[in-house]
Amino acid sequence: MTLTARHTEQAALFRALHSRRPLVLPNVWDASSVALAQAAGASAVATTSAGIAWAHGVPDGQRLTREQMVRAVGGLVRATTLPVTADIESGYGAGSPADVAETVRAVILAGAVGINLEDSPGQGDQPLLSTEAQAERLQAARAAAQSLGADLFINARTDVFLAGFGPAESRLQEAVRRGNLYLRAGADGVFVPGVSDEASIAALARHIGGPVNIMVGSSSPEIQALGRLAVARVSLGPALALAALGTVRSALSELLQHGTYTALAQGYPYTEAEALFFRP
Repeated sequence: MTLTARHTEQAALFRALHSRRPLVLPNVWDASSVALAQAAGASAVATTSAGIAWAHGVPDGQRLTREQMVRAVGGLVRATTLPVTADIESGYGAGSPADVAETVRAVILAGAVGINLEDSPGQGDQPLLSTEAQAERLQAARAAAQSLGADLFINARTDVFLAGFGPAESRLQEAVRRGNLYLRAGADGVFVPGVSDEASIAALARHIGGPVNIMVGSSSPEIQALGRLAVARVSLGPALALAALGTVRSALSELLQHGTYTALAQGYPYTEAEALFFRP
């Protein structure tokens, strides 16, 4: 199969968007969420593996099959005109370089112009893969993209902080070490979730020799502050999906416990929801 002109154009656009400080990437999981992100003015979107997993009725953490994730990514691509970067967790299958390459080729052909590939193995008791193993997987991802003639933005995720890997006092140094090794292995950027204090974020941006991606939540610095700290891109992980679930839970609790509907008044207007998908 060959790449479409749209894919080539969007890959170039997505790469160029990283010149912003920062590029803000809403994490979406279905056609409604990606349509809302586009209507709100997003320049590109990322998928949330957690949101997609929950929509399929399974827990997060590589419980999806490769086929389920690829179908979900393809559906998101078809539902938007924005560039889409896909969270492929640890690559699916057994997580071998060959498994990563197969997943990368599949999501590219589904329309994704970027990926996140994490160094958590997604199975077994090992908290993080060795840097050598992850470097080999990143090289396989790059080779898979090149085999299709695709410009793929590879975001190498390290879970040093998220997994509580090693002594707390050494995690910053370890994240920097891993990030720079991953860049040398062929990654374009480094994603370090689990960090929220400005001093650590600034150190990551200063010492990692490529674009740094931070995952934000309600306690994180504001977007403008992250830009001043030289963060290249910002994503929300599962936060938007959790916010949606929280809204549904509140409305259901009120309905079933009190028989009232005031929470529904905060809902999205029906006509506006219809307009998100109207194609004249």
